[in-house]
Amino acid sequence: MLSRQHKLLLIKIASLFSVVRGYNIPVIILAQYLSAIFILAPDTRALAILLDFNLFILVFASSLTIASGYIINNFYDSQKDLINRPNKSMLDRLVSQKTKLNVYFTLNFIVALMALFVSWRAFFFFSLYIFVIWFYSHKIKKYPIIGNLTAALLAVTPFFAILLYYYNQIPFEEIENYKRQLGVIFVHASFLFLLLLIREMIKDLENLKGDLITDYKTIPIVYGEEISKKIITFLTFLTVLPVYVLIEIYDVGYMDIYFYSSLIILILCLLYLWKSNAKPQFLLLHNILKFLIVSGVFCIVLIDPSVLWHGKRLLMML
Repeated sequence: MLSRQHKLLLIKIASLFSVVRGYNIPVIILAQYLSAIFILAPDTRALAILLDFNLFILVFASSLTIASGYIINNFYDSQKDLINRPNKSMLDRLVSQKTKLNVYFTLNFIVALMALFVSWRAFFFFSLYIFVIWFYSHKIKKYPIIGNLTAALLAVTPFFAILLYYYNQIPFEEIENYKRQLGVIFVHASFLFLLLLIREMIKDLENLKGDLITDYKTIPIVYGEEISKKIITFLTFLTVLPVYVLIEIYDVGYMDIYFYSSLIILILCLLYLWKSNAKPQFLLLHNILKFLIVSGVFCIVLIDPSVLWHGKRLLMML
């Protein structure tokens, strides 16, 4: 039997895990590695990418930065979350605000040291990223449009850290040879950005009550729910553009199955959105969008499934 002290410690660990949304971190790590293998450096052997120590440092630093971002976001949103997510908020409150701040500063200090180990550019990148996350949590997220855009942009930023890492190694005179590859990367990023932006807009509809009480100026509060739904509709139809470009112009292998499926799901979500007027309905839409984003991570392997097959053969030979 565990003692009362050990039980309390486990509860606090669970609380901190909830605050940093620890369940998201492995997905973020996987997304970065799969992006490196299948999109950013498709000509490099998968094993070489997995064994690249500097890349590991950048991926780990990105994960810690995002974890610290969740902490500072939770710190500023404690009152709002108590209204919008009472059950999760009660678990999060088992860790004091002082402890959250201590963990936040510790994680950021570790990130700075890790980035400095890679290069001064990485140090500057992560220092700026940490600052923008703090400024977003403290100020920007309380305002309509700019808050949504910043949230979506911050979510895709870690992938640009990996992009910069690979393209800093390419001589300037050879950049021209990688134009097509860069195009694929930015169109992929555009599709992900739109999904994240739609999700942020739906979150605003879902959290309307808490945002209103805590004086957040979100789009549904300032302009009304109908305008918010019209913007989501426009963004949904906008996703057709990157999907068309990726499928018809660039080669994404079997991942076109994911993109076609995503468009069908998004259209169905749009039809349901216009019939929705209560938090549980918006929460369902929010979870469907989250599922689309996470499944998109795993579907990256569909670009070239043979990489997995070769990897399996290699492991069997060891």
